[in-house]
Amino acid sequence: MVVLTLHSIKEIEALIKEKYNCIFTKYLYIERQKGNMTLQNNDGLLDDVGWHIIEILQQDARISFRDLGRKIGLSAPATAERVRKMEEVGIIRGYHAEIDHEKVGLPVTAFIRIVVPKDKREYIHERLYEFSEVLECYRLAGIDSFIIKVSAPSITHLEGLIDRLGQYGQSTTSIILSTIMTKRSIERIDDN
Repeated sequence: MVVLTLHSIKEIEALIKEKYNCIFTKYLYIERQKGNMTLQNNDGLLDDVGWHIIEILQQDARISFRDLGRKIGLSAPATAERVRKMEEVGIIRGYHAEIDHEKVGLPVTAFIRIVVPKDKREYIHERLYEFSEVLECYRLAGIDSFIIKVSAPSITHLEGLIDRLGQYGQSTTSIILSTIMTKRSIERIDDN
C-alpha cells in the first residue's frame, strides 16, 4: 500500500488521471452528470473550435460529423470525439426538434407566476411533471417563487390549468399574444 501526501485536489486528479485514466474519466462523467464538477474553461473545450461547433450545431443539429468536421477543419473522428466530450461535460445537453405549438393544437401560450409557501416548494417540483401543459419552470428570486411557461389548446383549458395550479399558491398569468423575438442560439460573449 502506498501512502501519498498531496497538497491539492489538482495533484490528486493528476495522479489518478495518470495511473487510472479510465476510472477517473468515468468518475468525472458521473460527478459532472450530478452537477458537482466545476471545470476550468470546460477542460479547454470552449476554444474557438468549440464555439464554432456550438454555433453550427445550434443551426443544424442533424449535421453529420463529416460535414461538421469540414466546416471546423477537423476529421470526422476528431469532430465526433470533440462533440462527445462536450456532451459528457454537459456543454451540449441534448438535440431537439422545434415544434410549432399552434400546428399541433396548442395555440395558447402563457406564463404563470406563482407564489408558493416554503413548505410546498419541493412538492410542486415533483407535481409539475404531471401537468402535460407545462413546458418550462424556473425558480425565481423576489416575490414570485416560480414562473411556469405553459401551452394549452384553449383559453378555457388554460383557465382550468390555472385553477389546478392555484392549489400550490397565488398565481398571476400573462398570456402571450405574439412572439416578437426568440433567440435560438447562444453566442460567445467576451467578458472584457
